[in-house]
Amino acid sequence: MKILSGIQPSGQLHIGNYFGMMQTMIAHMESDDLYVFIVDLHALTSVRDPARLATGTLEAAADFLALGLDPDKCTFWVQSDVPEVCELTWVLSTLAPMGLIERCHSYKDKVAKGIVPSHGLFSYPVLMAADILLYQADQVPVGKDQKQHLEVARDLAIKFNNQYGDTFVVPEPSISETMAIVPGLDGQKMSKSYGNTIPIFMEGKELKKRVMAIETDATPVDEPKDPEKCNLYKIMQLFASPARMQEIHGLYVNGGAAYGYLKLELLDLLNDKFGQAREKKQQYLSDPAMLREILAKGAEKARAKAVVTLDLVRSRVGLKY
Repeated sequence: MKILSGIQPSGQLHIGNYFGMMQTMIAHMESDDLYVFIVDLHALTSVRDPARLATGTLEAAADFLALGLDPDKCTFWVQSDVPEVCELTWVLSTLAPMGLIERCHSYKDKVAKGIVPSHGLFSYPVLMAADILLYQADQVPVGKDQKQHLEVARDLAIKFNNQYGDTFVVPEPSISETMAIVPGLDGQKMSKSYGNTIPIFMEGKELKKRVMAIETDATPVDEPKDPEKCNLYKIMQLFASPARMQEIHGLYVNGGAAYGYLKLELLDLLNDKFGQAREKKQQYLSDPAMLREILAKGAEKARAKAVVTLDLVRSRVGLKY
């Protein structure tokens, strides 16, 4: 099975990225045909600083590799290194009904959060569809917030196939109900655009400050609390063992859950989980030439697949003469 997903290099990767997509993708390395890419073209909708985008791209690559992605067991590349995706985006744009794109909630949500509206931001779902269909992906791990965009990709694949003949695999979403949305410091979905994240590679005092900033209510320690309404509890579930979570659950429902102590415990769990990866990331970043070589080899593999699909598309629509 061909599995594909990408991640934006628009800021520090956080635990929502890890549990929402990265962990799942890395787990597919041994059993599936895995495609993982850094979506720098998508990042242009919000990142206007060229140096930040370039640096963020290399850092995102180092992040994935440090967390366990093996480029020899998958196809790992940077989106813009395969220009065929832009041509396919245009072809799909000519088929995409305005109503379909206008119904996508992500555009309105991002504009409401202060991102400058642009054609690129509006047509983001079409580029995402091209990302998926170009490599004939069978399955795409996405969070609940991205499911609508995956449905756009499915709609466009079906419409193209109906009009021009069977060309694209119609992709299926893969959504983990337990990991689909990781809460941020404020209880909203953890997102760089909301500024409520716990970065994977943050350390020391900065990380402690971020963890201690997780919003909790003012219920006294000895009074019962509802764990399902507490974002600290939900984040703890991602790291603590089932046995420990059973103990913590008892403290919530029976009284005795001290938020301050639980936050310090979470801090230790974060350091245990990501400490080794933090060291590996620094090793990768110390050799940017090696990172670029890894990404170039991945782009060569990805482009070999992309050319085949685009050649078929060009033939189907009449661009080959």
